[in-house]
Amino acid sequence: MIMMTRLKGGVPILEPHGKIVGTAISELREQLALELLDATNTPCFIINFEHVHKIDSSALGMLVNVHVIAARMKSRIGIINVGRHIKNLLVLSRLVNIFEHFESEDDAISALTSDD
Repeated sequence: MIMMTRLKGGVPILEPHGKIVGTAISELREQLALELLDATNTPCFIINFEHVHKIDSSALGMLVNVHVIAARMKSRIGIINVGRHIKNLLVLSRLVNIFEHFESEDDAISALTSDD
């Protein structure tokens, strides 16, 4: 799995590419928890799932764990471009409501930064 991070409007945007299964889960968790939450203490960040084609239940568990860490640090996570497969998993696992979903990158940045 390839992972890219960039800034837009002062908000870090994490863009994983490929499948988030197996060792890719720990790579994504490390990127989220260490670099974005611990290192930058950013009040918000966005995960762009546009190039993610598959995740598994372990990846969902990792995302929930990162969400809990972010909430403790008063940080917010926005997700965008969630494909049908991932959305179905979030709905079936009843996790769809814990993440802030946005239609576009600009919408996410606007909403996440306006409440600061």
